[in-house]
Amino acid sequence: MVDPQQAWGLISSALKPLPVVRQKLSESAGCVLAEDVRADRDLPPADRSAMDGYAVQAADLKNIPCRLKLIGEVAAGSAERPRVVAGACARILTGANLPPGANSVVIVEDTHEIGGLVEIRAGVKPGANILKRGEDARKGQILIPKGAVLDAARIGVCAAVGKATVKIFRRPRLTVLCTGAELKAPGDAVRSHQLRNSNGPALCAALALEHFVPVTYATLLDNIGRLARALRQALRRYDVILLTGGMSVGKYDIVRETLVRIGARVRLHGVAMKPGKPFLFATWPARSGCATGVAGGRGRGVIFGLPGNPLSALTGLHEFVLPALRRMSGWPLAECRPCLRLRLGAELKSKGGRVRYLLGRLNLNDGSPGTTSVIPVKSKSSADLVSAGKADGAIIVPAHVKSLPSGAILEFRPWRALIH
Repeated sequence: MVDPQQAWGLISSALKPLPVVRQKLSESAGCVLAEDVRADRDLPPADRSAMDGYAVQAADLKNIPCRLKLIGEVAAGSAERPRVVAGACARILTGANLPPGANSVVIVEDTHEIGGLVEIRAGVKPGANILKRGEDARKGQILIPKGAVLDAARIGVCAAVGKATVKIFRRPRLTVLCTGAELKAPGDAVRSHQLRNSNGPALCAALALEHFVPVTYATLLDNIGRLARALRQALRRYDVILLTGGMSVGKYDIVRETLVRIGARVRLHGVAMKPGKPFLFATWPARSGCATGVAGGRGRGVIFGLPGNPLSALTGLHEFVLPALRRMSGWPLAECRPCLRLRLGAELKSKGGRVRYLLGRLNLNDGSPGTTSVIPVKSKSSADLVSAGKADGAIIVPAHVKSLPSGAILEFRPWRALIH
């Protein structure tokens, strides 16, 4: 077995970003840009008012209070251009273009209208309360570089510069297949020897939160022939197949044998970690040794195998599968596995021997200004999904560590947003 870092190195070295496509901006949240986004004009495109008030010539305000003649109004979006001359002013609204002749804006709170005159009660310097043309960006300037993930602010920038469509790295199409005769649908009645399928909905939810949709899941019996047919069908439609269950060495752990039967290449099976030891990574077809999104070839599929126990499945998903999907979606390699270094908020015990992933809960306000700590969450086994619902992610404990005091610094892998 390899350790988790070596496992990620093996996986990441095999993967490459998927092809570039042009996509509607409205459908591109979470995608990675495959082009630089540049300003199509100066931003702002003209001198604009930053406040509601009156456009004036600052030289008229040497003696306060003073009264100026009101000659017109400019609202945001208005093409009106009343010329402001000495002794005059124009009403102006936030975001409106500064009218010719004016060089300052007096905020409305410092004024009082009297008939056709405006009494000014405070002086301003030239340039006051004005957003200058091009002060945010100049035409042609790169605003978002290739390789950036499109979040809400970047989507807004694209819209502001006229990008109705963008070039992005295509996200992988994927499906989830859960194996196990004991599994029933969440809404089914169950007997004591049966389990409701929690891995399918949980994994699909985690994938959807990372914008890897559409995602479906199916439940399959522990039968090599049926699993082989399902895999062949899925490989014709999807870039990535995520399997759960059947990864170990028991009588009904048939996934590896089935993958070999359909012509897949098992590149990794077993990682020195707990939970999640039986993790599997394969590509199809084996003859090319490569797959869509895999370096060096034009095959069709990437296959990940996760253990059936819920904590094992979630740990493997966040350690390897989501980082791999990000890489296939064009993320820079160094950003595919986000990790925090946090202070322990309580003493920690570990059995050592393998890298341990212990559930942890973030304490965003632990009494120390500017710090966030992580507190271990006790779990009874790798099937303890209830405890996972109380955690924000996994504390990564090195294999040689058996205990750490409160205050020690460790790596923490987030499993969900920090604010919830």
